[in-house]
Amino acid sequence: MALDGVWDVKRLSGLLPPLVGVRKRIDGARGKTTLGLLSASFDVRGGELHYRAPFGGFVDVLEVIDDDHARGRATFRGREFARFELRRIEIV
Repeated sequence: MALDGVWDVKRLSGLLPPLVGVRKRIDGARGKTTLGLLSASFDVRGGELHYRAPFGGFVDVLEVIDDDHARGRATFRGREFARFELRRIEIV
């Protein structure tokens, strides 16, 4: 499954606040997590999203459920600190 597209993010558990309005935009080997005007860039490596500076050390590990749904584990230096889910959304 290609991760390309825009994804709505929902917190499931752990040390993340409610993720209302958070989205991930993925295009090939790169992407961004956004909240309004704020964003954090990452590189896609297989099913992992490796964040770039100043967020180095943060990696989202994804488990694809189907073409429009994935679950993720937010990690820092290999330690999980939260879980979330992604739902693909259509941008018109």
